[in-house]
This record gives sequence, structure tokens and C-alpha cells, in this order.
Amino acid sequence: MRLLFEIDYKNYKENGTVGKRPSARAIIIKDNKIALVYSKKYNYYQFPGGGIESNETKEDALIREVKEEVGLEVIKDSIKEYGLVIRKENGKIEDIFIQENYYYLCDVTNNILGQSLDNDEIEEEFVLEFVDAKKAIETNLSNNHNGASVRDVHCFERQVKLINILIDEGII
Repeated sequence: MRLLFEIDYKNYKENGTVGKRPSARAIIIKDNKIALVYSKKYNYYQFPGGGIESNETKEDALIREVKEEVGLEVIKDSIKEYGLVIRKENGKIEDIFIQENYYYLCDVTNNILGQSLDNDEIEEEFVLEFVDAKKAIETNLSNNHNGASVRDVHCFERQVKLINILIDEGII
């Protein structure tokens, strides 16, 4: 999969312990709007998806995470690799945290099922929104995130960079 970009905050202990977390994330576009997770608590948008379990393929994790976070059913045959984003920064447990975000273009059925959120996602009040790219960018670049952590703000920046690439490549 092609590397879209890498973000290295260089705010960690060099040669320290390393923790990695691969994730699979969906790029779903309908009527020139992007299906994104919106956090009512922290006022930001992100692509649906999440961690890949040890017994899962990237595609299986994508399907599971999209269903859990936003209640959409990914059509397996529609999944196409888009690109990889790597984020490297200080970790909560290990000295260095590396997140590999595998992004896939995909289509979904018209069915919207119930969400199956974890406690953190419930607390953040995750909801599905089909949103205009410009609105997502403006929201994530705003300073109105109601006490979100620095790590969260780094994630908001990642979403903005990816949306801009999608715009530049004519996908949205």
C-alpha cells in the first residue's frame, strides 16, 4: 500500500520502547460527502475505523469497525486500498507510539444498523454524519475542541491532511 504521509512529532525518548497499533479506516463517499464519525463532546470528525485484532485481516477489521462505530455495512467486494498514514509520537505505555492507519475506499449498503460503541466512544458521543469536506476541515482546524487531549488534536490534523489529499486527487 502506498505511503500517503508520515507524521513524526519527535516528542519521544529516542531508542526507547516501542508500541505499534495498526488500524483500518474507511473512506466512504456518497453524493460528494464523506461518511465520518462526529464526536459531539470534542467537536471533531474522523474516518470510521479502528484497531486490527491479532486474528483479523485489515479488511475484516475495517468491516467490523465501520459497523461498530457508525452502523454501516461495508460491501466486501468494494474495498480498495487507498493508502497508509503513519503517526509516531510519545506513547502512554511505551516511550514511542507508532500508529499505522490503513485507509480503504469502499461502498456500503443502504442499511444503517445500530452502533456498538465502547465506553470511550459513548462518552465522546460518536455519531455518523455524511459531511462536506470543507466543513470537516474547518471543524477539525478550529480551536473549539472542549478540552481534547494533544494526542486527539494530532488525530484531527491527520484527518485534515487526508481529506486534502482526497480533494487534490479528485476523489471528493
